[in-house]
Amino acid sequence: MRPPGSPVTLQALREHALACTRCALAAGRTQVVFGVGNPEADLLFVGEGPGREEDRIGEPFVGRSGQLLDRLMREELGLDRSQCYIANVVKCRPPGNRDPEPQEIESCRPYLEGQVELIGPRVVVTLGNFAARTLLGTTEGIRTLRGHVYPFRGGQLVPTYHPAFALRSGGEILAEMRADFVRAKRLLAAPSGPGS
Repeated sequence: MRPPGSPVTLQALREHALACTRCALAAGRTQVVFGVGNPEADLLFVGEGPGREEDRIGEPFVGRSGQLLDRLMREELGLDRSQCYIANVVKCRPPGNRDPEPQEIESCRPYLEGQVELIGPRVVVTLGNFAARTLLGTTEGIRTLRGHVYPFRGGQLVPTYHPAFALRSGGEILAEMRADFVRAKRLLAAPSGPGS
């Protein structure tokens, strides 16, 4: 839930995030990488945090990892970025692309929580450990979490690997990611709403 008095539209939340100085990441950012896509999408992807290219351009997943994400969306879901929403746990680049620290995750949590609430996706696909752990409130790792579907705020959550990990690891991990995307596609195709 968003804190009382927080912005009530995605654009207002974005504007609020653009001025954020809640943690030390603000000092080193080029710009806030809030999110991109359809604010009424049934599908939300949540990654870890912006890398160098994302920080430079201001959009999540624009480097090699983003190219793989786009390819998997197209090949396994039949979707492009305009048909989903893509966000990150933290909105500013951690120095040297290091993992986000707990205080940084907590500082950004109201923005991610607001995005989830305002978009209201039927399916959330988490990309990597930090996104899955943050949204599921667990310490379990992605290898344990992936391959399953979890109830999440009236919808479903599908954890999968981060595209950067698939690029480093190769065929088996990529095949597992593809299976997770197919799992998300089936959830999106299932009837939703009252009586389904």
